[in-house]
Amino acid sequence: MEYYFIGIKGTGMSSLACMLSDLGNKVSGSDLEKHFFTEKGLIERNIPIYPFDPANIKDNMHVIIGNAFLEDFPEVIAARQNKTCVCARYHEFLGQFLKDYKLISIAGSHGKTTTTGMLSTVMKNFGETGWLIGDGTGHLTKNTEYFCLESDEFRRHFLAYHPDYAIVTNVDIDHVDYFKDDADYRSAYEQFARNVKKALVICGDDAEARKLDLGGKEHYWYGLKDDDDIQAVNVKESSDGMSFDVLFQKKPYAHFDLPLVGHHLLLNSLGVIGIGILEGVPAQMIEDGLASFHGVKRRFVVEKHGDNVFIDDYAHHPTEVGVTIDTARLRFPDKKLVAVFKPHRASRVKYFAEDFKKQLEKADKVYLCDFTSIDDKQDGTNIDITYLQKMIPGSVVITEDEAGAKVLARECPACFLFMSSKDIYGLANLVKQVA
Repeated sequence: MEYYFIGIKGTGMSSLACMLSDLGNKVSGSDLEKHFFTEKGLIERNIPIYPFDPANIKDNMHVIIGNAFLEDFPEVIAARQNKTCVCARYHEFLGQFLKDYKLISIAGSHGKTTTTGMLSTVMKNFGETGWLIGDGTGHLTKNTEYFCLESDEFRRHFLAYHPDYAIVTNVDIDHVDYFKDDADYRSAYEQFARNVKKALVICGDDAEARKLDLGGKEHYWYGLKDDDDIQAVNVKESSDGMSFDVLFQKKPYAHFDLPLVGHHLLLNSLGVIGIGILEGVPAQMIEDGLASFHGVKRRFVVEKHGDNVFIDDYAHHPTEVGVTIDTARLRFPDKKLVAVFKPHRASRVKYFAEDFKKQLEKADKVYLCDFTSIDDKQDGTNIDITYLQKMIPGSVVITEDEAGAKVLARECPACFLFMSSKDIYGLANLVKQVA
């Protein structure tokens, strides 16, 4: 089979492209010519990456279209108009492609990528497991039985999936250019719940998740509260790990000692433990898997550089920004925290401006970068980064070049938090060079 990806460097797209190549298919695609961290797997497999050009579309291709590219994009038009091509959006293709596996979907506004990584680390020791994670990582073999899928609620795309199980990490409204309000956002998860064949494992400590009408679908709540089905008790968290006991439906299940830092990772672990319980994974195997989890790309990736600490994180929603700063404060309590934030989507910044202000102000110093993504202003919201900068006293707008890097280097020694769903890691590399 010949597959062509429009936007092949996208995180999920690059993962899927690599998987299809590993299965013996012919794969190619197009994207911007600038470097993205997701290219590594494509380059290792010698998958051709072309500049955008409608002439790239050839007869009889299976064309997979990235979500950032609208129907008026020239390559999309060329593919749709070619009657010999089979066209599908990323989520549409996955919905059909994964229907024969024991599919476990991981959904939620935040924590999807990390939880999918955690779950795949556990399940691969239990059975032949594939995964597709939003950090540009995918794995699939011809013998795969289980499949762990990061499932995005963006424009209700996760409704294309019909998993055996689902984890829902939270229902904190996002994508406000599409969803009208909290109720509309919850309705998407309620629709998604109806697609789940066996059971859902849902964070019971999330107030919005508790409002879901699950229509009698089997479900289990996880968290630290007494009304959670999968409850962590006797919790101890420190700067180098955590320990806790788990009760399943009020009965002792197992004790866990994990080298993970941050309350969000405790909650994510409970979601994974819930799936393990339902599938009969031994408790020791769950603990071993979680203990061997070393993180995912662009999610709180820590690098020490002399007296400085550099943290790269995908945080692009105020809740995620707050979690990243809180976790850094816990892990590096003696360091000055310097937040460097590059937003994605003007509509998100405008809607959550007060929340972004509140969370960013937890840092000791705030630097901001402007919008640069192809889809930042697709919905017509026309603001620039000064909209947020004016709300945060002392915050500074910088450019993503050597001049901006030199400004940041004046903060040394520090713990630098580079937060964005876009390619802010290039600026971090410049700071390392001049610091």
